Formats: sequence, C-alpha cells, structure tokens
Amino acid sequence: MNVVNLGEQNSVLNSFIAQMRDKSVQKDSMRFRRNLERVGEIFAYEISRKLRYSSKAIETPLGTATVSTFDDSLVIAAILRAGLPLHQGLLNFFDNAKSAFVATYRKYIKGDDFTMNVEYSSSIKPEEKVLIIADAVLATGASLKLVYDRLMEEGSPVHTHLVCPICSAYAVEHLQMVMPDNVTLWVAAIDEELTSHSYIVPGLGDAGDLAYGEKSE
Repeated sequence: MNVVNLGEQNSVLNSFIAQMRDKSVQKDSMRFRRNLERVGEIFAYEISRKLRYSSKAIETPLGTATVSTFDDSLVIAAILRAGLPLHQGLLNFFDNAKSAFVATYRKYIKGDDFTMNVEYSSSIKPEEKVLIIADAVLATGASLKLVYDRLMEEGSPVHTHLVCPICSAYAVEHLQMVMPDNVTLWVAAIDEELTSHSYIVPGLGDAGDLAYGEKSE
C-alpha cells in the first residue's frame, strides 16, 4: 500500500484541517461539514491525476477541440456517518461516479476491548472500476479494513484509494501490513498518539458528532 500525505505540502488544505481541529470553530457544525466537503474536493483533484486518460475530440460551436479526459469508471464509498461530507466533496468533482454506503460500529466486549462490525451495506459492484473509500478519521484502521473486505466481496477494483484526512500512525502502519499493493491511502495529517479508548491525539474529536450532532447513548 502506498501512502500520500498531502499535509506535508504547503497548500490551502492545511487551513481547512486547522479549522476542523479548532475547538472554537467546531461549534459551527455547518462549517465543519463544509470544510470536510472542501477537503474531499482537494483529494478528488489529486486522485484525478492518477487515473487513466485518453484524448477525445470535442465539437465546439466553431470547430473541434482535442481534450484529454479520464477513462476510469469510479465508485465512491462513504463510511457512515462522518464520511458523508467527504463523500459529497469527492462527488462534486467526480460527478459521474457511482456511490456505495457502509455503516460500521464498535461492539464493546469488556472495558476498552471492542470489535468492529458492519451494520449496513449498500454497494455498487467495484469490479474493473476505481474504488474510493471515504472516512473522515482513521483511528485503528479496523473499520476501514472491514469495509474494504466487504466491498471486495462484490468484485475486485482496478485500484482502491482510501481518503482519510486525519489518521493515527498506528492505523497507517496497520493498513500497510494488511492492504494489497493496488491500494493508496490519502491523508492530510498523521497523529502519533492513540489512547487506550482508541482516540487520536491531538485528533479532532468525533467527526460524526461534529458534523451531525451527538448520538444518543
């Protein structure tokens, strides 16, 4: 698996990530969602540079123009619920892509021990397509691997791009061990600390709660 950390480059992406982390800005849930969406748009542009292209003849009112556009068919999968704004940002650029949605949850066994489970899946077959999986925060990598495995049951894509703006170093290392070569992980920041409750530090908190409100217990 290849890892691309766009946060290592100086760009406006870092401004959006800074606002998403800022606890005073986080009070505005609409702004948080919009920043996630804009982050998705930036990742979409970068991913577009990795697709397969060919030249096409385009008829204009005055003649014919030759334009190089991508040929890949795309499937964008969102991990509910924090992945939804990110998913929308990717769709804003890849407007002809098909969509898939997967819900996962933590099932606590004892204390801090838990397993990840897929609760719901609505998938488009990714076979012979480019698959993009969107998740706002990657703590352990367990849920993302579970979602990836579930989507692979529908067929093997040409390439898979994992879009996860905030990641723990633990999750990145874990995915590098368990993911195949035809996978690219796109991140904006890698945080070193992961608590015993599997929360990223400094992280940004619960992205789903920040985007859509706190869940009931």
